Amino acid sequence: MKPYTSTAPIALVLADVDGTLVTNDKILTEKAQDAVRRLRERGIHFAITSGRPPLGMKMVNDVLHLDTPIAGFNGGVFVNPDYTVISSLTLSAEAAAKAIEIIRRHKLVAWLYTASAWYIPDPVGPHVARETWTVKFDPIVELDFTPHIAQAVKIVGVSDDLAAVAECESECRAVLTTSVSAARSQPYYLDVTHPQATKGGVVNYLSKHYGIPPEQMATLGDMPNDVLMFEKSGMSIAMGNASAAVQDQANFVSASNADEGFAKAIDQFILKI
Repeated sequence: MKPYTSTAPIALVLADVDGTLVTNDKILTEKAQDAVRRLRERGIHFAITSGRPPLGMKMVNDVLHLDTPIAGFNGGVFVNPDYTVISSLTLSAEAAAKAIEIIRRHKLVAWLYTASAWYIPDPVGPHVARETWTVKFDPIVELDFTPHIAQAVKIVGVSDDLAAVAECESECRAVLTTSVSAARSQPYYLDVTHPQATKGGVVNYLSKHYGIPPEQMATLGDMPNDVLMFEKSGMSIAMGNASAAVQDQANFVSASNADEGFAKAIDQFILKI
């Protein structure tokens, strides 16, 4: 773990959703809800970010009644709590097409998201049913993504061959360099977004939006793409279900998301109760 040296009070908490705020069954527990309530009672802002599309976080927003911008697609699209779009970052058409080519060459399945739609080539492909249940809206089946390339805000490579996903991530980074951000949001998902659409960028956006210095922000996450926000915030907390590599990049480690890790982190490290 990295040492925590800041003495500034935390004024905003930013949490990843899957693997952090919700359980593996995508449940927002009563204890997690109570932890957010306690933050608000202390005057601390609470915000969420995810590789999910903004509407895919509706189940969280419906319960928590957020009053902060919601960062979907790892910061590729910011929306208000009523889902009106604040800003959107689309990939260049060239980078999106190349990412799809690399993903398919590694034998991953490619998905394409625009700000308002999700396109897939196969309705019974890997993780489609689970993702549909998670985000609560249906994908559109299309074999040819060409008409949507110019509107792509996220390309996803999907496979249960986890080594292939990791290798694909490495090639996307090597070939596309600064034209994209490529990081795994789950071991089986490689997210390719605009280079400024990272969870570190979400920290920067919220810092400017609220006039809160990054050292007064705390971030919670479990995956490699969450390390990008750990690096920008004053306090970083990895979940107990995170890999050792992710935990090493955080100031603190909580319990797993299956053991109320989010609520325990809020109480132990932020509210200190």
